[in-house]
Amino acid sequence: MGSLLFIIKRDLILSFRNLNELINPILFFIIVVSMFPLGIGSESTILGKIAPGIIWVAALLSTLLSLDGIFKGDYDDGSLEQIILSPREFSLMVLGKIIAHWLVAGLPLILVAPLLGVLLFLPESAQGTLIISLLLGTPSLSLIGAIGVGLIVGLKRSGVLLSLLILPLYVPVLIIGTLAVHDAAADLPVIGYFYALGAILILALTLAPVATAAAVRISIE
Repeated sequence: MGSLLFIIKRDLILSFRNLNELINPILFFIIVVSMFPLGIGSESTILGKIAPGIIWVAALLSTLLSLDGIFKGDYDDGSLEQIILSPREFSLMVLGKIIAHWLVAGLPLILVAPLLGVLLFLPESAQGTLIISLLLGTPSLSLIGAIGVGLIVGLKRSGVLLSLLILPLYVPVLIIGTLAVHDAAADLPVIGYFYALGAILILALTLAPVATAAAVRISIE
């Protein structure tokens, strides 16, 4: 547990020293969502219906944009190899890096999402569901995405390859999260969607750190 907390603290400090890692995902998220009212008009009925999909797709793309930073800095300065060779459990260290990534790139999206929901005329009854669905879904995006990043950590210009590897795995989270907010806006029950997102999160939390650790070792070797 001490190693896990150390890695989280270390990566957070490094992220705050490089403000681009903090600003870019949230700025991209805001810009993508803000473009839709400009592109399709300000009709509240139309925007309210498509708001769940817009917000979830923007959150997914923002997470994808920031995934490369999980291991890139450590790989470039050689510290990733030292972490692998340390006597501590590498999968636990990987989990710490993923948690730090979510705190930097995922949590801010959840804080900003309700404001963007207002911009898109999302019904007030769906705001709580939006927050909960993102709270359950965005950690899964970071955990699943880390596996793909681990496979290509040593490659240059790997953005397109990462997208091809990860986007199909993101589809279930995207669909469930969008449907949850859409049904909440229609005053339909959404607890089943929360269970599904929670199950995906537990599965990802259990398997992703181990799979990512193995992927990183393969890439480094």
